[in-house]
Amino acid sequence: MLFTSIDFNFLRDINASQFIAADDKSKGLVKLLSKPKRKSWHIFGNIAIPVPKSPSQIRSEKNTNLVSSTTALILEHRPSCLPPKTPKEEQMHNELYAEIVESARRKELRDLQLQKKKMNERKKLEEQLSNLVKQWKEDFIPNWQTCYKSKKVRDIWSQGIPPSVRGIVWKLAIGNELHISTELFNIYHANAEQRMKNINDPIMLDNIHHHSENSVIVSKENTLALIMLDVARTFPSLGIFQKGGPYHETLKHLLAAYTCHRPDIGYAQGMSFVAAMLLLNMDLQDAFIAFANLLNRPCQMAFYTVNQQMMSAYFKTFDVVLADQIPRLHYHFKQECLSHDIYLLDWIFTMYSKSLPLDTACRVWDLFFRDGEEFLFKTALGVLLMHEETLLEMEFFRLATYLTKLSNTLAADELFVFIDKINFPSQKYHSTLSQMIELS
Repeated sequence: MLFTSIDFNFLRDINASQFIAADDKSKGLVKLLSKPKRKSWHIFGNIAIPVPKSPSQIRSEKNTNLVSSTTALILEHRPSCLPPKTPKEEQMHNELYAEIVESARRKELRDLQLQKKKMNERKKLEEQLSNLVKQWKEDFIPNWQTCYKSKKVRDIWSQGIPPSVRGIVWKLAIGNELHISTELFNIYHANAEQRMKNINDPIMLDNIHHHSENSVIVSKENTLALIMLDVARTFPSLGIFQKGGPYHETLKHLLAAYTCHRPDIGYAQGMSFVAAMLLLNMDLQDAFIAFANLLNRPCQMAFYTVNQQMMSAYFKTFDVVLADQIPRLHYHFKQECLSHDIYLLDWIFTMYSKSLPLDTACRVWDLFFRDGEEFLFKTALGVLLMHEETLLEMEFFRLATYLTKLSNTLAADELFVFIDKINFPSQKYHSTLSQMIELS
């Protein structure tokens, strides 16, 4: 048993003759207290070696037996109960220790270099983005009408629009052919607010919820109630369009105002995602004007009014392009009897705002506003080409499920690599579409 302290008063009170000769008492005790320190192995941390000391030593000496260490190994002689190391073993252990230290030093250096590289890359990207924003603000946007079709602008546009100017560029690219003024918007907005206040029947909302799951277009009397339900289901991961969120009422009022503007169309499921994308980049008035003009385009109008003839023409045109660009997948879809409307309908309705991650969808919209409706179908081809090998191994039900629930981690840069591989001239697309419209 090891004692960490000795009660000397107790020792004086003991009959020394019972334990040790009086003459040997002090000698034995001094011998015990002066016993040499035992060596031991210490790896990490502050380790105190328990060595018995005399009271005078305890009072006069500082504790010099603390070993401080964090990452380095502490080399000490092996315990006395073990045989000493041979010179060869000692050298081997020293070399091993030196190798460990050098490896740690190299790793630390690599980590520092990698961190520095990432910081430089981030700084470079920030500088590029800053220069790009400056170019858009100072050169392109003020001279939009004269420069937006130039090769220089189109080339820079292909890289994606910086988020800080995206709303302005989208607004300019969409335009306002409908000539919706501020006064007209205020009228629609006021009417929408009043009508939304009248929709407070929980039973009605519940009935709409159960009858709207498989319906794209709803009856006019249920339009506003469906808007209230769909708004809560728009970009749920963001949490800003749900009840209590900052954009909940704004999105409801925009969609309700559109039903006042186009009561013949009303509201169709999928519109909430399109409107939400605009609200994320514009204020309410600009978003409403852009939304109304965007839905007035031929492709969007055909789908939102469920014009069967025009929708059929678009699907047939897509089929021709798919057969030309990805023939193996086109043949596989035919073999599995997979019609394009199963997956393409939702992609076009929401313009990928629901199907793709938000950042990726914004990049698609950037190019859609530059190239027009054909880019929506080019994006569809890019998605299919990207997953071609996987899709070729699937049967009908797995195909339908896979294409209607795309990965929410699909990166824009990765997708655009495949979109750029699609080589179907714009003129050929429009000529094919015209032929299909005539045949429909």
